[in-house]
Amino acid sequence: MKKSILEPLILKPAGKGYLWGGERLKTEYGQDLDISPLAESWVCSVHPNGQSIVADGQSAGRLFGDVMKDNPAWLGTKSSDFPILVKLIDAAKDLSIQVHPDDEYALAHEHSKGKTEFWYVLDAEEGAELIYGFEHPMDADRLRIAIDSGRLEDMLHHVPVHKGDMFLVKPGTVHAICGGVLLVEVQESSDLTYRLYDYDRTDKDGNKRELHFDKAIQVLDMNPVREPKQPQRMVRYYYGCAREILCRCVYFEVERIQVTKGFSFSVLDTSFQVLLCIDGSGGLETDETNRPLRFEKGSCIFLPASLGRCHVIGECTLLKVRC
Repeated sequence: MKKSILEPLILKPAGKGYLWGGERLKTEYGQDLDISPLAESWVCSVHPNGQSIVADGQSAGRLFGDVMKDNPAWLGTKSSDFPILVKLIDAAKDLSIQVHPDDEYALAHEHSKGKTEFWYVLDAEEGAELIYGFEHPMDADRLRIAIDSGRLEDMLHHVPVHKGDMFLVKPGTVHAICGGVLLVEVQESSDLTYRLYDYDRTDKDGNKRELHFDKAIQVLDMNPVREPKQPQRMVRYYYGCAREILCRCVYFEVERIQVTKGFSFSVLDTSFQVLLCIDGSGGLETDETNRPLRFEKGSCIFLPASLGRCHVIGECTLLKVRC
């Protein structure tokens, strides 16, 4: 085991080139990945299907998951393994209509965590939408008929989406991100997706993607849901910044921080924290650093538990995640 000095880590993402992706993560968010189209950038991940890499410091070049295995205390006292995955997603085209299992089903059948996810919309084209839940009561037979006849979309809630919107997607909820939406996704550390419908698309080799109807019907909530409403916003203003809790669930908390001059916070022994810069640029100082750690739009920084006092300078907008 190679223990490391307690320090913030800039992470280099793993990329996914799914057929529905675009180029905005590279052109607008500095994701330096040789993948086209670039659909997803896994900016903070220890998942074996796509691990981030430490970009600088004494652990530069190492897989983030290996560094965490060597330094388990960096998780904090609340977690025994790394619990989350943070992504940037560019949906130039519609994603498949899909569902994720909960922890109980996933552990029993897939030897994996389930997938609760939170979306924060960075940008949305005029008329863009998401699919979120069934509009009508469903059962397995009715669902199969709707898929086979190409009428599944008529059974679903189509939700208009705008920049700054946010959605918590619980396991069992049928959903899809549609074309023209750019967002941040914070989720459990899982890569389990059961696809119901993929518009009969084929990849560059002419192959259709696998569907998972039989598994999906085991985990789907077949009841109709109300169209999700945006929560009432509560922004707290301080000298040098404005802060707003976007999401708080059993798995993680997400806060948006708009920095105009600077703000300070502490990383305690209970949990690590993650900073994702979604606009602007700045620097991060700690009690142990001699100079600010510079970051820009698209940068992701891991802050180990017990790091102590941190101070952000610059003009930027950050998402701060902790568990």
